[in-house]
Amino acid sequence: MIELQTSPQVKADSSAAQCWLRALELTAPIPRTRNRLVSTVIEEVAGRSGEAAALLSDRECFTYRELMARANQYARWALDQAIAPGDVVGLLMTNRPEYFAVWLGITSVGGVVALLNTNLTGPSLAHCIHLARPKHLIAATEFTDALATAAPHLTDLPEIWIHGGDQSHGQRIDHAIRQYSGEKPDSSGRVLPTIEDKALYIYTSGTTGLPKAVNVSHARILQWSLWFAGMMGTKPEDRMYSCLPMYHSIGGVLVPGAMLASGGSVVIREKFSASRFWSDVVRWDCTMFQYIGEFCRYLLHAAPDATDEPNHRIRLACGNGLAADIWEDFKSRFAIPRVLEFYASTEGAVSLFNAEGKRGAIGRVPPYLAHRFSPALVKFDVEQGEPVRNADGFCIPCAVNEPGEALGQLVDSAANAGNRFDGYTDQQASEKKILRNVLKPGDAWVRTGDLMRRDEKGFFYFVDRVGDTFRWKGENVSTSEVAEVLCAFPGIKHANVYGVKIPAAEGRAGMAALVADRPLDLAAFRKHLIDRLPSYARPLFLRLQDDCEVTGTFKYSKTELVNEGFDPAATSETIYFDNPELQAFQRLDDAMYKRIQGGQIRL
Repeated sequence: MIELQTSPQVKADSSAAQCWLRALELTAPIPRTRNRLVSTVIEEVAGRSGEAAALLSDRECFTYRELMARANQYARWALDQAIAPGDVVGLLMTNRPEYFAVWLGITSVGGVVALLNTNLTGPSLAHCIHLARPKHLIAATEFTDALATAAPHLTDLPEIWIHGGDQSHGQRIDHAIRQYSGEKPDSSGRVLPTIEDKALYIYTSGTTGLPKAVNVSHARILQWSLWFAGMMGTKPEDRMYSCLPMYHSIGGVLVPGAMLASGGSVVIREKFSASRFWSDVVRWDCTMFQYIGEFCRYLLHAAPDATDEPNHRIRLACGNGLAADIWEDFKSRFAIPRVLEFYASTEGAVSLFNAEGKRGAIGRVPPYLAHRFSPALVKFDVEQGEPVRNADGFCIPCAVNEPGEALGQLVDSAANAGNRFDGYTDQQASEKKILRNVLKPGDAWVRTGDLMRRDEKGFFYFVDRVGDTFRWKGENVSTSEVAEVLCAFPGIKHANVYGVKIPAAEGRAGMAALVADRPLDLAAFRKHLIDRLPSYARPLFLRLQDDCEVTGTFKYSKTELVNEGFDPAATSETIYFDNPELQAFQRLDDAMYKRIQGGQIRL
């Protein structure tokens, strides 16, 4: 008998096709059942497997039956507070199973829940509360001080309900819900929410201005949940580890939604800890975990854990932001069988999935789905911050491997809820995201604010954020591509790349804030850069740090670094200058800084 040998690529393509097929099958019924929400789906699972584990943590654990009972208590509380369809409740709480129960219950009866960033205080927190205009606000007791700093900046203060603590902090939501039954509220005599109704406000990161509140419908929550359940192939025996912030769409909606829709469970940790990661994964017997941003780099740089690291049962790591330079090392060291990298934004418009496991790619659209999902990549003018238009006023499509801004076609289809742009609470901000007359008269596309390129085989690769790419010596510099080269040098743990202004110089010069685990050989480092980067892309300044600041979603913080620039007086950290006169990095002092500022050095 002759055995046919199947190539690894054919197997990968076949596996990817199965992922897409599962996702399509699970999401196809969404537009046909308008009153079936994610709470309905989880209720159905609870009816079959009520005693199975649903949400687990060191703080509290819920079976499916317990989760739905707690959600129903919050639903009854909302009805008792006369929260009408569309009325908003703010939620300020750390990661825990209770968090999901709160918004699941309130949204099941028509309320809208605003998921507030737990890192904000004062005017920033007040701004986000103001955007949502909640009638009530539920806050964990540890955030009473943060609320106090925001209160003076609010004209309309919502009714505050505290979870935990003592009675002196005000009315206690955890005490109030005890009076309510865990049975599902009677639906007679009231308007039931549909998939078209708003369910959540989730906030943008605020990296390009103040945060904006994104409208998230029940349809999109259900689409996210079922689509990812299909792409990951989740089963009731699966258990996902998540330490991502629950005020974020991935940690708070996508992960629990996808796992609970398929009968699996989620282990919720309050915060990420590189040193505790594998011990948690093994202790809770997890089969999957969710990552984002530089999460994986932190794990890779952590000291080996001989006890737990080799003994996990992880079959899948799912997330976005696994850099190409650590992709294979990450999979190899931790024995990760499969990585599902994806690209998506809370606003919608574009989503991509790398179901094939292609190193460094953020996704590929199968030809048979191109009519539904394909983004457009158009040429982008970095200096103007806008796509380039031709003489006829239309945007110019990018060639193969040419970076450009990714655009998603504006759709209004319940069958494609995941890519639909529902906009922000601020209509003016929503309109700014839309480009019109892009490829033909009258069309409309949503800007992602991200630069990508597409290779010959149709794989997409993230290049940079629109605001992060800068021009120097007439050339575009991608901060993410430069950072990848920097991190390839031995000892570099983190590299945060940005552009800084120099008087009388056109554009912005490159600067990198570095975290290293050993003293840097600056001569060898400079040669490393010369061998791998064109002159215009090599950082002119280096700033050495003991640690780097990241956002709640593991993205590097740059605002303060950009503001401080390369002024040695602005920081106690050491700054080096790649002096063209010496052809070497030298420590930057005040005298040299003044020479650069005065244009006395030819850069």
